[in-house]
Amino acid sequence: MTTNPERMPYTVYLLSLCNAYMYVGASMLITVSALIGFDLAPDKRLTTLPLALQFFAIMCTSVPASFIMGKFGRKIGFLLAGAIGVVGAGIALWSILDNNFYGYCVATVCFGVFAGFANYYRFTAAEVVNPSNKSLSISLVMAGGVIAAFIGPNLASWSSGIFAAHEFAGPFVVLMGVYLLSMFTIAFADLPVLNTHVIEGDYTVRPLGELISQPIFIVAVICQMLGYGAMNFVMSSTPLAMDAHHYGMADTGTVIQWHVVAMFAPSFFTGHLIKRLGIVPVLLAGAVFGFISIAVNLLAPISVANFVIALVALGISWNFLYVGGTTLLTDAYNPAEKSRAQGFNDLSVFSVVTLTALTTGTVHHLWGWQSVNLLALPMLIIVFLAIIWLWTMRRLLHTQHV
Repeated sequence: MTTNPERMPYTVYLLSLCNAYMYVGASMLITVSALIGFDLAPDKRLTTLPLALQFFAIMCTSVPASFIMGKFGRKIGFLLAGAIGVVGAGIALWSILDNNFYGYCVATVCFGVFAGFANYYRFTAAEVVNPSNKSLSISLVMAGGVIAAFIGPNLASWSSGIFAAHEFAGPFVVLMGVYLLSMFTIAFADLPVLNTHVIEGDYTVRPLGELISQPIFIVAVICQMLGYGAMNFVMSSTPLAMDAHHYGMADTGTVIQWHVVAMFAPSFFTGHLIKRLGIVPVLLAGAVFGFISIAVNLLAPISVANFVIALVALGISWNFLYVGGTTLLTDAYNPAEKSRAQGFNDLSVFSVVTLTALTTGTVHHLWGWQSVNLLALPMLIIVFLAIIWLWTMRRLLHTQHV
């Protein structure tokens, strides 16, 4: 195996394509879900409840998904997830045609279950390459999301005309096809069967408390958890903020599109930056881009251009913190511990993401766009301090060994 991404196993490219499908669906949902909630909710404070339930389902699925795939294999888990996604798209279509808010909430739970499994694409990529290529394979899989940036919002906009009387029904016809494509693609991937009962005898399995108390584990989780949380808190309210300032679906789609580009385009070089500069500088850069995004949203005049600038910086921040945090996490456990480590990580990450999705609509409704950004700021400050803590500890250890 070489460090050249063109020489990666074909399975890494299939995983990248599947990740693209996942984020095509996610970017479509980002574009329309808050607006659907606003249209259907009996109380406008429930506008982002469907989105929150989606992330709650991701959170609840994270640990079971890890153990199901540990027992039955990655492929079975991903195929099951695709089937659940198809069912969810069907429920969403019916709910919108029937003006049923709670039916749509059920559909978003299905989308969350799909994503709870699909989030393991990035870990799977690290399992099919040698250790020196982990950061590159994770980055390459995440880079598949660039496709989502161009396809997702445009599909949402284009398909909104399928049902003349129901603007938001059409995207879910398309979403069914997206989930079916993910099932078809993963069927051709050569994926490992993670039978933990077989490999546990070859490794020392540490108690969970010892595993998660490692500084490297703590910082990896914080970077992913709060980096994703801050991003989601601001991103989920962006369509609402733009709607409040009378920007249309086309403008909102443009902002979300460039945000998703910024989330995934850096993945083409994030892995190389980690190998060349180390994880800590990349994580620090992620925190700095987050601060830039918040500063633009708080201080710059409201305009489409400034929404784009802020959301691009926010996307880059998420990429560096998520890819860097994932790579850092893979150094914190051995193969026998991976199901528990990965499950705990994603449970932690999506607990916070769920909380931000649940509260951001209410915060925006009650106190406005400025408050959304002010409340995201402490999350990024904690991330920054955690990275500095890890950097300081590594410097001290290096000094002691000199």
